[in-house]
Amino acid sequence: MNFFSYLADVVNKELEQLSASGGLPEGLDLKNVSVEPPRDSSHGDVATNAAMVLAKQARMKPRDIADALAARLEDNADIETIEVAGPGFINMRLSPSFWHARLAEVLAGGAGYGTSDVGKGEKVNVEYVSANPTGPMHVGHARGAVVGDALARLLGKAGFDVTREYYINDAGSQIDVLAKSLHLRYREALGEDIGEIPEGLYPGDYLIPVGQKLAETMGDKWREAPESDWLEEFQVIAIDAMMEMIRTDLAALGIVFNVFSSERDLVKAGEVEKAIAQLDSLGLIYEGRLDPPKGKLPDDWEDREQTLFKSSEFGDDTDRPIKKFDGSWTYFASDISYHRNKFERGFKTQIDVWGADHGGYVKRMKAAVQAISGGEAALDVKLCNLVKLLRDGEQVKMSKRSGSFVTLREVVDEVGRDVVRFIMLTRRNDAPLDFDFNQVTEQSRDNPVFYVQYAHARTRSVLRNAAETIGSDVLGDISYPELAKTDCSGLTDPDELALIRLMASWPRTVETAAAAHEPHRIAFYLHEVASAFHSLWNKGKDDVSLRFIFEDDISLTRARLALIGGAASVIAGALDVMGVEALEELR
Repeated sequence: MNFFSYLADVVNKELEQLSASGGLPEGLDLKNVSVEPPRDSSHGDVATNAAMVLAKQARMKPRDIADALAARLEDNADIETIEVAGPGFINMRLSPSFWHARLAEVLAGGAGYGTSDVGKGEKVNVEYVSANPTGPMHVGHARGAVVGDALARLLGKAGFDVTREYYINDAGSQIDVLAKSLHLRYREALGEDIGEIPEGLYPGDYLIPVGQKLAETMGDKWREAPESDWLEEFQVIAIDAMMEMIRTDLAALGIVFNVFSSERDLVKAGEVEKAIAQLDSLGLIYEGRLDPPKGKLPDDWEDREQTLFKSSEFGDDTDRPIKKFDGSWTYFASDISYHRNKFERGFKTQIDVWGADHGGYVKRMKAAVQAISGGEAALDVKLCNLVKLLRDGEQVKMSKRSGSFVTLREVVDEVGRDVVRFIMLTRRNDAPLDFDFNQVTEQSRDNPVFYVQYAHARTRSVLRNAAETIGSDVLGDISYPELAKTDCSGLTDPDELALIRLMASWPRTVETAAAAHEPHRIAFYLHEVASAFHSLWNKGKDDVSLRFIFEDDISLTRARLALIGGAASVIAGALDVMGVEALEELR
């Protein structure tokens, strides 16, 4: 259970009783009453803002409301102490028995602990990666892939019906360039000396095997043929080959999509025309001229009449072109049709994970979603900032495979899937991130992956050690469901209770992180839990009474093992949301 929500219900019931008894006016709106962690943990375990948010509508001083509410809450067995602070904040410290009951919930819940129904089955579309199918993915794509996948996992944990989607940008000039690059590699496979790769074509060696296969299956059929004869076929072959490579690389990172949508298919089906026609019927399309952009004018700037979408009516800085000079649709027009397609599939909540270089595109796309859905759908864009690869203090930039950047697969192959996934979530998605090969492979506290996985491995080691030292015939069944039945009243040390308090906050962490669409909060939470556990472990080295195993006190040992098991279960559950394995031991 989310104990903050539980205590908020307790507070609201007491407020209702106060109203019924005349201590407060009747009919107060309690929707803004909350129970949250206090800003300063020394003030207690939880705090409520009830008196502050009700004072105006009750026409009473906040302190008077707080005093009356605190008097009623004092009788609650779950609350050990209660204090009214400042103008009317109420700080509460909860009883050890309350925390012991939460530990039992953690153990009984197992892998399902923290699962919430707050999403109520609402359909959510999370679109991420969506790299152009023109070559292997780079490490920046890895960040977007992990953020998107972890967010999808998080939303699923919170009770949303999540669809993971990849949008294939398989229309446009870059696909022509890809096909031409493949044709060059095809000619090379037939024995032609192609020399240096011409400027404007893709130089990486990833197209070599595709060209070789084409030469084997088709011979020299397309060698001397005019471009118009082979271009479309080579586009399809190249896209299929690149998407197969992308799927394989993503699978190495533990990422699988539910849906792959094709821009080319949308264009061929006339979906762009339908979307623009809908906007036109709403009076949102017109022919007009745009003011020149501020500052230095782009080289391709033209002061001419264009077909424009009134995105400024929906919060954008200016209206946006939907047709190019040659009459073809802009990328923006295609993206409008794609998001309209998602809305028509029932997704009122749409989340796109993009690279930081798309920041200037956010407002227009949000405007389009609002317009095309009649305000029923909302788009949240998560921008992923740059990833800097470091080795021995130097930046790593180049890759033979890609020709210009380090690929996602190269990084995963070197350090492992779990390391890549965890590190990509150790910062907010919009903050720059340094990926230091030396740091992420060392076994130290400075390596956040090791620090958390070591905590889980340590907990499992304690449980194994207890079974071996005491024996299961004496110790009894120490599976998590059985440990949930343990009398934990012997857990009284402040650090023991602090660890339980952190475990018990996992359901709230899931709900708040899901509501904010911020999966990095899970990594932050895991670091807190690991730190609390390691601190308790170290404390036991100095204070014999806090050790985990006592051969002459089975009752206390089982209570401590319940604490250890709870920590292991929560860490494993949170790592699962991140898509990272909880290791049984580290070597």
